[in-house]
Amino acid sequence: MKTPAFLDRQRPDVPDLVVPGGVTPFYLQGRPVRGRLVRPGVLADVMLTRHDHHAAVTRLAGKALSVVAALASALKFQGSFSLQIKGNGPVSLLVADCTNTGALRFYIRADEEAVTALLSEKPEPSDYDLTGDGYLALTIDQGPETERHQGIVDISGDSLTDMISHYFKTSEQHACWISLHCELTDAGWRTGALILERLADDGGIHIETDDTPDDSWNTATILASTLKASELLDDALPPRELLFRLFHAEGLQIGQPRALAYGCRCSRARLTEILQNFSDDDLDHMMLDDRLITMTCEFCNISFHFQRDDISSEDSD
Repeated sequence: MKTPAFLDRQRPDVPDLVVPGGVTPFYLQGRPVRGRLVRPGVLADVMLTRHDHHAAVTRLAGKALSVVAALASALKFQGSFSLQIKGNGPVSLLVADCTNTGALRFYIRADEEAVTALLSEKPEPSDYDLTGDGYLALTIDQGPETERHQGIVDISGDSLTDMISHYFKTSEQHACWISLHCELTDAGWRTGALILERLADDGGIHIETDDTPDDSWNTATILASTLKASELLDDALPPRELLFRLFHAEGLQIGQPRALAYGCRCSRARLTEILQNFSDDDLDHMMLDDRLITMTCEFCNISFHFQRDDISSEDSD
């Protein structure tokens, strides 16, 4: 017996892919520094290639995936962390989110003609060239029964790194150092992030040291700045080895790695609920000649087909 669409919560035909060590948390013992290293590996290529965008747009999407993965890994509850950028540039909307369990997804709305025109003038555009002026929002969502926490700032800076740093400086008001990279490598698209956060001066495990908290933070960011994109995106370089190269002399303590996964949460049931919010007239207008209604998930780029006779408006109940 065929499952009715409103009960069909099976995932579409998308990769069931999990990267066990996608996020590696760490801290520097006795110093007010903690961080996360994000390396989704092949997951980046699987997600980014589901959408047909110019490479410059894909790079922006990949960096957004890495930063939300890093920030979501700090959540101490069930929920999700999302990034939204809305601007007046060729990329008018970017949405990326990650759950506390590491389920990632993204969507970019880009005017391909505008992107092509931009690339003809600037073959290597900045992230700001793509987004233009607008706003950046970071949101923590703990579920429908809890009020969302959201911070919004103007887009500021040439790169997504600059934009996120501006958010932390103006909204969260604590020091944060960020490195984001996304490139098309011989192995496919790869993305990664290294994020350091400065804790309160007593936030670490105390050990005797001649360094002041400012000295410790400055040293950590100087060492982090030596990280090369080629190292961050190298599948053959284990996360622990990479972090050891950077911080072995600074009391490096590595936490339990966390998984990242292909995380689109669409289903026929979810889309049926959306369709039922439309009037019967609207549903008839959506219908094609074969009495099918087609909806495409903007996150995973999968199309769902519904028989018009199987969908009824809530207003008609």
